[in-house]
Amino acid sequence: MPDRLLLESRDWQAELLPGQGGACAALRWRGLDLLVPLPEGADPNASFAGAFVMAPWANRLDGGALPVAGTTWRLPINRPEDDTAIHGLSRDAPWAVAASGAAHAVLEQEVDATPLGAPWRYRARMEWWLDAESLRLALTLTNLGELPFPFGLGWHPFFARPAGTRLRLAADTLFARDERSLPVAAQPSTGIDGAEPAYEGLDTAFAGWDGAAEIIRDEGRLRLSASGAWARCVQVFAPAGSHILCVEPVSHVPDAPNRPALAPHGPLLMRAPGESLRGELQLRMQR
Repeated sequence: MPDRLLLESRDWQAELLPGQGGACAALRWRGLDLLVPLPEGADPNASFAGAFVMAPWANRLDGGALPVAGTTWRLPINRPEDDTAIHGLSRDAPWAVAASGAAHAVLEQEVDATPLGAPWRYRARMEWWLDAESLRLALTLTNLGELPFPFGLGWHPFFARPAGTRLRLAADTLFARDERSLPVAAQPSTGIDGAEPAYEGLDTAFAGWDGAAEIIRDEGRLRLSASGAWARCVQVFAPAGSHILCVEPVSHVPDAPNRPALAPHGPLLMRAPGESLRGELQLRMQR
């Protein structure tokens, strides 16, 4: 398994880390860093840099609890400061390179979460394509278990945020959050349209998203177009005073299984044995 997998097209370059949760260490357009580059040897799950996948759930599960059909399963708490299980399991396991070329790669992994406390068994498939016009990413989860079970997925990029960066996205709902960034109430929203005062300090979920977003920097305009399971919810994370802006396409509301009043805005989705859940994202950059 290669330590780093480099993909290049005319304008795009991506560096993947198959053995480190399939993370993306760097993403560049015409030499411009779109993600904050992950330093050599850094942990992609502990650095505000690069990007990682979230599966079979995104964001937080309060107390690690996963209630399904009258049974509550418990996942390991990996964020003890707020008593949550965060960002799934796939980022913690290596991925195999199933196929690769100069500008295309397929990474796969199989995960059995039964020893960890939930009967999730699934195959994850991540596909990258780079061409002259865009970068495309797809993530597919297939239920390998013997019973229907709920699934969710997301992608967590740490986009570079130079001073004056603007964010534009439309969504009809945002979720007020508590001190642990767990959603507590749904509120009407038009989304975000502005520079730092419009988004700085957020760790906030939006639903009713149309799947489109723009990150506008002096160097150009990055357009995100999500489809499939990713064209419904989006998480925006922009710590105050930082140089990062996370615009995360996700398939569900944070902690949806434990928030029945909020889950209709974006639940984990049941998949029967052999069925799949898929999200896709396209990135385009314009000067």
